[in-house]
Amino acid sequence: MVDIKLLGEPVERDADILTPDALAFVAGLHHAFADRRDELLRARVLKRERASREGKLDFLPETREIRESDWRVAPAPPALTDRRVEITGPTDAKMAINALNSGARVWLADLEDANTPHWRNVVSGQVSLLDAARGRLEFTSPEGKHYAVTAERPATIVVRPRGWHLDEKHVLFDGRRAIGALVDFGLHFFHNARVAGPYYYLPKMESHLEARLWNDVFTHAERELGIAHGSVRATVLIETIPAAFEMDEILYELREHASGLNAGRWDYLFSLIKYFRDAGPEFVLPDRDAVTMTAPFMRAYTELLVRTCHRRGAFAMGGMAAFIPNRRDPDVTARALEKVREDKGREAGDGFDGSWVAHPDLVPVCREVFDAALGDRPNQLDRLREDVSVSAADLLAVSATPGRATMAGLRSAIDIGVRYLESWLAGTGAAAIHNLMEDAATAEISRSLVWQWVRNKVVLDTGDQVSADLVWAILAEQPLTAAVELFADVALAPEYVDFLTVPAYERI
Repeated sequence: MVDIKLLGEPVERDADILTPDALAFVAGLHHAFADRRDELLRARVLKRERASREGKLDFLPETREIRESDWRVAPAPPALTDRRVEITGPTDAKMAINALNSGARVWLADLEDANTPHWRNVVSGQVSLLDAARGRLEFTSPEGKHYAVTAERPATIVVRPRGWHLDEKHVLFDGRRAIGALVDFGLHFFHNARVAGPYYYLPKMESHLEARLWNDVFTHAERELGIAHGSVRATVLIETIPAAFEMDEILYELREHASGLNAGRWDYLFSLIKYFRDAGPEFVLPDRDAVTMTAPFMRAYTELLVRTCHRRGAFAMGGMAAFIPNRRDPDVTARALEKVREDKGREAGDGFDGSWVAHPDLVPVCREVFDAALGDRPNQLDRLREDVSVSAADLLAVSATPGRATMAGLRSAIDIGVRYLESWLAGTGAAAIHNLMEDAATAEISRSLVWQWVRNKVVLDTGDQVSADLVWAILAEQPLTAAVELFADVALAPEYVDFLTVPAYERI
């Protein structure tokens, strides 16, 4: 018998989620896979150190046969054949209802980057998913406004659990912290796999061996509950630089459970900085706003993703449109719609099968763009993009990115990073900041840029050299809060902290 301890405070309706059978199921996952998870995290460190020393990554010679041979992933279930618009957001009841009613084909129910893992968020998010799967999700605000799912065709729910690197400190199995990914997946699968399609987005993976682990988790879970093998469908976010070199292999490992790949653009930039943080000035990025999806290395990444997916019969999903409308400011809304239309038009033209938005008001414009590209087809799987040829050097051509580091960019990175951390520590993982929807990924870019610029003594457009003193001088312009201290810790630490959410988690 596994000793199970729950350390979190009581949460409304937690008895619906934290049942003895559900916890035993999650404990079984943990017992079967925790040690492999730990081994793979150690392997990440060794691989990064080697890549940084050599200043390069390459496609794996040992998996060449997988890349060159013909195979395809399992056919998509009907609910996932048309994914032209997906809306992302946290799982609190109000946001969930708005997403389900939005007109999007898919709701990415985010238990990861748009969610602070406060225990109440972890449990109440599962309550929302439980009710949504059964068509009974409702919410009444403190002001008395009632929300309910009224759409004739609510969005299909695809759940994003936490990445492999995060633990869940409120659940102990034999005295050891649970793995956040297995808590999120396990609780959702146990309660809902027999009711609604068990569909998932998998974040932050760095290798096909991590995809193999997920595939084994899915097979184990299906067998334990008597669910038909292959019922799970997983879309993998290609949001780390090493994963970009293993797209074929990741799909291959998950081929009986795979649905597609997603271009997770913001985490991808963060990963590139993290991976090559000490590899030399050729990997130093300019201002965040200067690194658009038309930068050569970003074009290589997204075009390779579309080609890889369609060759294997998998969906290629576009990235987040961070711009959000402001219903009180028509000019802001007009600019947001223009930016989103431009972004989605590029993706549709490149062959993506759909894309993400972060706000219900952006669903119509995304749908309009993909409707025009798709016509009567549900997707673009027939566009094989055989014209695309991407080399390892293309994926790492960072120095060809136009733009430079500026004082305005430094101030913006610090401002966004601190504002987001204030929101995250308070329990809100998706924050509207300066008419952009920010989540943990954009905060990671902000602090990583600052760390990189300090380490490389970058000179700004003003002639100032970025230093710890300059960063502290900008931080000192506002009150010293927990968010300011945390940002300084992760942006100025001598040794780079792999994920800011890890030290942040210990502070909530």
